[in-house]
Amino acid sequence: MLMEEQSSSGEDEGSREKGVLHRWQGYFCGVTPERLLLTRPVLHAALGTLHGLLLTEDGHVYSFGEQPWKRVSSQPAGPVLESALKEQHVISVSAGSYHSSAVTEDGIVHMWGENSQGQCGISGMDQVPNPTPVSVVDGETHPPQLVQVLNVACGAHHTLALSRKHEVWAWGSGCQLGLVTSVFPVWTPQKVEHLVGRYVIQIACGGFHSLALVQFLPSPEASQQARDKCGQCKQSIYTMTEKDDHVIISDEHYCPLGVELADTKQGRRSGQSSPAQTPQTKNSSPNSCVSPLSSKIICEGQGSSSESQQNTTSQETQLHLAVSETGHARLRRTQSTPYPDEQALKDYLKRISDQTLAEQTEATSVGGSLPPSRQSSLTCPFRSDQSDELTLRPSSPTPSRPDRITASTRQRSASDTFTERKYSLQLLPILDSTSDDSSQHSSVDGGICISDLLISNGCLFESCEGGGETAGMDFCPDDSLQSKKSTSLTDITLEDAEAHDRRGSLPGFSPVSPSDSHGTNNLRAIVGAVTTSSTSESRNLLPSLYTEVWSWGRGQEGQLGHGDYLPRLQPLCIKSLRKKEVVKITAGANHSLALTAQCQVYSWGSDKFGQLGHMNAPCTVPNLTTISDGIRVWDVAAGQTHTLLLSDGDCYQPILYYSGEQVLENADSAHPLSGTYTQTPTLLPFCMNIGYVSKVFGGGLNCLALADQNAMGFIATVHELASAERKFYCTLSKVKRQILSPLLGRAILASSLGQSSMLLFQEMAGSFSKLCHLTGQHSVSLTNFLQRGKVIKTLVLIKNTAIFIDTYKEYSNPVGNFLVMGGFQSLLKPSQELFGKKLELIQSLLESKEKNPSPCDLLVNLFYMPLQHLHGYNRLLLKLANCFEVNTEEYQWIQNGCSKYEALARLVSKQRKDAELTFNFWKNFKGKNSESLRKPSRRLVCESSNKALTLQNAGRFSASWFILFSDVLIHAQGTIPSKKLFSSHFIYPLATLWVEPISDESVGILALKLTTPEDSFVVLASSPLEKGKWLRAINQAIEDVLAAGLNRRTRVSRSSQNGDPPVSRTSTHTFSKEGRLKDASYEGRWLSGKPHGKGILKWPDGTVYCGTFKNGLEDGFGDYMMPNTTLNKFERYQGHWKEGKMHGFGTYWHASGEVYEGSFRDNMRHGHGMLRSGKLASPSSSSVFVGQWVQGKRTGYGVCDDFSRGEKYMGIWLDDQQHGDGVVITQFGLYYEGNFSNNKMMGNGILLCDDDTVFEGEFSEDWTLCGKGVLFMPNGDSLDGVFDGHWGSGLRVAGTFTKPFETLRRESKMPVSGQHAVPAEEKWKAVFEECWDRLGCETPGQGVCKRAWESIAISLTARRRQQRDSPEELSRSQTKMLESLEVIPQHVGPVTADSYNNIRRYLMKACDTPLHPLGWLLETLVTVYRMTYVGVGANRRLLQQAVEEIQSYLTRIFQIVRFLFPGLPEDGGFILDSSSSSEEGSDSLNSSTHSESPQHGWIVSSSSLLLPVLLPRLYPPLFTLYTLEKEREEEVYWNCVLRLNKQPDLALLAFLGVQQKFWPVSISVLGEIKQVLPSTKDACFATAVETLQQISTAFTPSEKLQVIQLTFEEVTQDVQAVLGQEFLWSMDDLFPIFLYVVLRARIRNLGSEVSLIEDLTDSSLQLGQLGFMLTTLKACYNQIQLEKTT
Repeated sequence: MLMEEQSSSGEDEGSREKGVLHRWQGYFCGVTPERLLLTRPVLHAALGTLHGLLLTEDGHVYSFGEQPWKRVSSQPAGPVLESALKEQHVISVSAGSYHSSAVTEDGIVHMWGENSQGQCGISGMDQVPNPTPVSVVDGETHPPQLVQVLNVACGAHHTLALSRKHEVWAWGSGCQLGLVTSVFPVWTPQKVEHLVGRYVIQIACGGFHSLALVQFLPSPEASQQARDKCGQCKQSIYTMTEKDDHVIISDEHYCPLGVELADTKQGRRSGQSSPAQTPQTKNSSPNSCVSPLSSKIICEGQGSSSESQQNTTSQETQLHLAVSETGHARLRRTQSTPYPDEQALKDYLKRISDQTLAEQTEATSVGGSLPPSRQSSLTCPFRSDQSDELTLRPSSPTPSRPDRITASTRQRSASDTFTERKYSLQLLPILDSTSDDSSQHSSVDGGICISDLLISNGCLFESCEGGGETAGMDFCPDDSLQSKKSTSLTDITLEDAEAHDRRGSLPGFSPVSPSDSHGTNNLRAIVGAVTTSSTSESRNLLPSLYTEVWSWGRGQEGQLGHGDYLPRLQPLCIKSLRKKEVVKITAGANHSLALTAQCQVYSWGSDKFGQLGHMNAPCTVPNLTTISDGIRVWDVAAGQTHTLLLSDGDCYQPILYYSGEQVLENADSAHPLSGTYTQTPTLLPFCMNIGYVSKVFGGGLNCLALADQNAMGFIATVHELASAERKFYCTLSKVKRQILSPLLGRAILASSLGQSSMLLFQEMAGSFSKLCHLTGQHSVSLTNFLQRGKVIKTLVLIKNTAIFIDTYKEYSNPVGNFLVMGGFQSLLKPSQELFGKKLELIQSLLESKEKNPSPCDLLVNLFYMPLQHLHGYNRLLLKLANCFEVNTEEYQWIQNGCSKYEALARLVSKQRKDAELTFNFWKNFKGKNSESLRKPSRRLVCESSNKALTLQNAGRFSASWFILFSDVLIHAQGTIPSKKLFSSHFIYPLATLWVEPISDESVGILALKLTTPEDSFVVLASSPLEKGKWLRAINQAIEDVLAAGLNRRTRVSRSSQNGDPPVSRTSTHTFSKEGRLKDASYEGRWLSGKPHGKGILKWPDGTVYCGTFKNGLEDGFGDYMMPNTTLNKFERYQGHWKEGKMHGFGTYWHASGEVYEGSFRDNMRHGHGMLRSGKLASPSSSSVFVGQWVQGKRTGYGVCDDFSRGEKYMGIWLDDQQHGDGVVITQFGLYYEGNFSNNKMMGNGILLCDDDTVFEGEFSEDWTLCGKGVLFMPNGDSLDGVFDGHWGSGLRVAGTFTKPFETLRRESKMPVSGQHAVPAEEKWKAVFEECWDRLGCETPGQGVCKRAWESIAISLTARRRQQRDSPEELSRSQTKMLESLEVIPQHVGPVTADSYNNIRRYLMKACDTPLHPLGWLLETLVTVYRMTYVGVGANRRLLQQAVEEIQSYLTRIFQIVRFLFPGLPEDGGFILDSSSSSEEGSDSLNSSTHSESPQHGWIVSSSSLLLPVLLPRLYPPLFTLYTLEKEREEEVYWNCVLRLNKQPDLALLAFLGVQQKFWPVSISVLGEIKQVLPSTKDACFATAVETLQQISTAFTPSEKLQVIQLTFEEVTQDVQAVLGQEFLWSMDDLFPIFLYVVLRARIRNLGSEVSLIEDLTDSSLQLGQLGFMLTTLKACYNQIQLEKTT
């Protein structure tokens, strides 16, 4: 016996209060446990046959007991530190019969002890004296990786390890390894392939068998698809055949590639019994089955004796069962047929049936039922449960079994070998798919909510199995069972729906709706796994309850739990423990235990010494241990022949039960066993004296209990919390199993409740189930908390309050809704039919002390009972907080959680009161329309039946009754208020109700004004108290509605200071009163009863407005669509509104195809705009008009391009007609100019032809020459007289022909274009007015500069917000530019050179941004300019007007710029530069350094400031006009250039008369000096030539002048290189050289370039040096045209 270890003097007393181990043997009354004292508290322990291990808090391992492998002379009395592990931090220890293991925190396994069977995994040693690391290596990965281990379990001859990836590894000897091998021992850890892909959470080893606890991790999509297709040939497994009145669904798929091996339905998924299973044939007899015993490796042996391995082949040797007299199966070898004979089969079936009868003693179904472990799994009506073994199909439909079978005969064998299961099933609604009594597991942890699954009035179907209850699953014993055809299931025929994957996941059929003939409800099966929202997050926080137990190894004592005594070479699932919520497994030498979340213990295996703890029950399948009612087991341990149970009793201190063999006191160690044993678990009386036990351990004959003393009340409180939670979960499970499931299974329930209440009941049941599941998970979590260190920060109840709060709220609402709708009254009758008149079952579940409670109250209390548990949380958390000092972090943390639960408890309590109040209100309400007003979620707040509120100015005989609900205010009107009968009522939703107190003399001080979108009325209160009460009540109700949010979107509006709801809010309303908005629905922001802010307004005819509102009217930016009934298309306007009308800039798409883009005023086009008429609008004409509009008509200057007639009109309009001065150009090059009236040119005008023929005279309509006029020929001849006729079709002329002499010809002046054209400054006035308007000025130039800047900032910000809502995202650079433009440039006083540069930069940015008024102006001007001068408008006659128009733009934009920057000088003004050099080189031309004045500075002009921005955009159309004007000259010039360029350099220089001293002698090519030869070409002055060529790539005149200047400098440098730096030019020397450079540059359209520079350059720049250079270039151009090459 171990001696109590003496504690060292310096030991901390606190460590002796927690983690103290107590050891004893047997169950004598007088047994006193010994204390094992260590310096540190013990966290964990493990016991072998004669030795044990202890793990302390600091990660050290101690061993004690007999350890022969230690090779020491004498065994020490007490625990000894394992020094080899001293440097490691160990996290778990485990002990086998004679070997030990420890796992360190980095996942490394250390083994020591007996190793003769390879159980330590270290080859070459029979015994391992000290802990030695064992490498677990995954060789399947490349490169092989070291596997980190979480936990280890040890048996007699084998060891299992659980990796951090939740895979199982094994080594040692025997079939209990689960490895596909016949060679033992296995020295290196091997992966148990059969469990790959499953999520193993616990492992346990018996003497010669193994257990694994596997968590469900189904992924419905992937696994479903896999099950729908054959694993090999990939064809569909299921076929559907449509008959006249039903559908046959068959899974008789024959795979042409043979039997699936890798992943058959009976293979890896369900755990086949052996690797070498015999394939089956279709023509086997229907009653025969494959014996699961044929295998290559047979495990034999009894107890712990060494086993013998024997290899036999399945052909020669088959094992069969025979039933001996004692009822135990024995193994018998035969050399006969491969299958058992029929008699043996029947005997086996009968024996198993008899054994399993004990399982269903409590079953209460009407016509007899299947045992819980055998019930059909029916999550969808298309399939029954699946078999674990390979299925045999009958060869013919002839029944080979009797037609009528009794219920008892229908029990299937425990090994599930017999798969004939064709029952006519009655479908029943499913409760949920989460708990012990459901057969379908949800795909995520944490329960499933029925409301999520319901489709209209549809319902889920599933059998509820488990706990001995069949929950209304009726199997009629008289139904005939045919071996091939099953009876119809509603209108679906099931054919052989067997041998599917044994997991309860559904196959992927498309749902088929049953007909309505089966009752009033058209029940729809929902096929497919469903996930719930809040539960996925709890998966990692709370332990899973979706578990199954797998076992393998020797089974001669039934310790595998499969209903037989056969060994299993590979893991197989124990079917009866599915859905039992097993949370812990453990194993003794020859027995196994499973602990469930509901605090029940299942045991199976050897019961020779009563270690299973149940009487007369079969020991080959799991059965419940017999234990008194109210005792809840929460930890188990198993030794060699005993079981130890740790339980909750009446008080919170845990109690211990012992079951198994008695150990003699004071006996010699050789014969300690007494031979007596317990019949059922026995209470150990000493357990109350050793403190609060948190964990028990067993091994050999020993028992250990790990206990804590109650320091500061903390330990007791935590135990109380865990105990209360376990008790609560057991109660909830009982309610679910004994109340909810039977109720949901009742066929008449739907008719009793009615459709709406049935849905509410199902929703409530679903929420209940979810809450129940969460509680189960939490209770297990609390047990883990007790056993693993008790660190308060890991307490899920406080760490993740949200999960609990959400689940409780989710449950509170449906219960309240069910109560309000009177559901509990309707539920009473079905409940009484099931549970008796007084509902005694419910009384017992509620533990009600009340005498003769009303049955209805009992039902209400039962479903409100779970919510009462919140008070328990609150109380215990407060108690827990008091265990800590007030200033500690833990105290604050617990208090914080506590306050949340307190608030939740108050909320839930209030919700119940509100529901009861509302229910009583409806009970007494006699209004006609009560049913239409009675909604499940609607709660009564207050009502005015006591005349507390009356309508102002109501008639003498009318009566008003105001009822305030949680979502609406109802105003009922009638004439007999005393009887509460009303003729009409008005409903005002609270979201769009505004209430304000008014106190003026006309109405008195008791009035309240109620405002709704369409009504506003005043009510009078009976007293100031009533007024205050109603005001508060309405405001609070509105606040609550708004907090709940629009369409369940949580949108908490900000309240005002005094607690009133916000005046501005988001809501939905449909207008009903006559007027513009009749029947329109509005969703968006409101302000005091009117739409205000963003919103959407929809009319029934399809008209929609989406945009901003102000005081109930469209105002701001909006998008409007309206159907056009005649064309059956939509018209759309997108733009700005004001006071309900289109006002401002926008785009209107007409149904006819016309598109107008421009300004509106009062719903009409007004201001500048562009109208595009497509062919759809008027097939004869398609045109574009851009110009000014006044009140919907074209008035003012505008340009119209008529594509169909090929004409462009540029001129004045009046009332949609061309009226005033104008120009028309035709596509044939004719140019008309004159005065128009009513779209016709009348009176004097000019006609110019392409060949320079000009007519000046009188016109009549349609361009007819009619009256006096003069015709000028291109050569100067003229014809003066009276003309008549059309141009181009012969003219009749009476007049004088004049051919002047040469001198007179030069003097005679031909008419030129532009006399009747609209002056440039009169054009596009509307565009500039719009820009001034955007700057906040009513007339151009009149306004306040500061206000203009504010307008710019406002418009930019507003547009940016608008842009943010649009789908086109702004780029980062655009956003940055917008942000910089929102900053107003600050400068005071006159503009300096620096601020001038800033202004220039600002203008560049502004003009690049269309959202800026200047940017918009520029963009619009570019558009109208291109509209005018592109296409037909590209006529050389328009050049002068085009240039003037640009100059007019510059002047008018400069006016705006000077308005924004008042410090700028006038056009042509001068700014002094403080620094000597200009900042940017490109602007040096604008600097006055080129003038003669000695001062440095800037000349400010409209062109220097704005041309760099404007001209690049207008350059293409403008330059085209120049080239057309200069066409003939350019042709002569270009021909000369081409001819002269054929000459080599020296010849050309000589031809042009360049003096020889200027001829380059040598040139540098790529750094290499080359001589200039007579044949050299394109080499002389090459740099200057390249520079001059850049003139074509420059846009503005100043840039072009700069290019010319640089060219001159390059020429000068080349000459100075030859003649020295002092050389100065004379014109005679310079001109020929420059002429050479111009010729070699080969510039196309040089004349146009020169003209453009001349026309658009500042007069200041045309003086001095630059002017001289330009003149030289022009002279060269003219000279080249005159050169005659010889």
